[in-house]
Amino acid sequence: MYMPPQFNQKDRALTLEVMRAHNFATLVTTDAQGQPFATHVPMIVSVRGDQLVLEAHVAKPNPHWKLWEANPTAFAIFQGPNAYMSPKVYPDLARVPTWNYLAVHASGTVRILEGDAKKDALLKGLIAIHEPEYAAQWRGLGEEFQSKMLAGIVAFEIDVTKLDSKFKLNQHRKEAHAAMKERYAAGSPAEQALAVWMQRLGL
Repeated sequence: MYMPPQFNQKDRALTLEVMRAHNFATLVTTDAQGQPFATHVPMIVSVRGDQLVLEAHVAKPNPHWKLWEANPTAFAIFQGPNAYMSPKVYPDLARVPTWNYLAVHASGTVRILEGDAKKDALLKGLIAIHEPEYAAQWRGLGEEFQSKMLAGIVAFEIDVTKLDSKFKLNQHRKEAHAAMKERYAAGSPAEQALAVWMQRLGL
C-alpha cells in the first residue's frame, strides 16, 4: 500500500479498533500462475501475547483454501469508513478533490484448523461478535446437524507478519480541517464516521 508518512497510522490499538469494527475483510492469495484469488469473509481479530491472529472460515467448495497447500500465505484488506472530499474545504481555488479513508492491510502465514471442536470454537467466536443470542439456537440444533454444517467449512487462522495501517484524513492540510469536519459531520454515516476520527486524532 502506498504510504505517505503523514497517513501512516502506527498506533496499534487504533488499527485493531478499525479492523474489529470493519471485520468483513477481503482475503487474497495468489495461485500457481501468480494470479490473485479473493474471498470476502468476516474475521475475528485476536491478539495472543504479541502475535496478531486473524480467524475465519471459507466454504469447503471454495478453492481458496486449496491454494494454501502450495502457498500457505494470505493477505487481508480491512476497509474502514471512506468518503469524497470537495476542494471547497480549502480557502483558495487552486485545489483538487480527494478521497479520505481508513484502510488496514494484514499479511501472514495461514494455518488450517482441523477437527469439529476448533471449527465450532471459531463459529462461536463469530456468533459472539455478530449475534450472541443465536448461540443458544446453535447449541440446540443437535450434534448431527452441527457436524454436517461443520463439515461444509474450512476454518483457518493467519499469523500476521506484516501490518500496514493507513488513515488518510488530509493530515498535512491543516487549513482544510475545520471545513472538512463541518462537511463530514453533516453528511452520510461514512462521512460522520470520518468526522469522529478527525476529532479523535486531534485534526
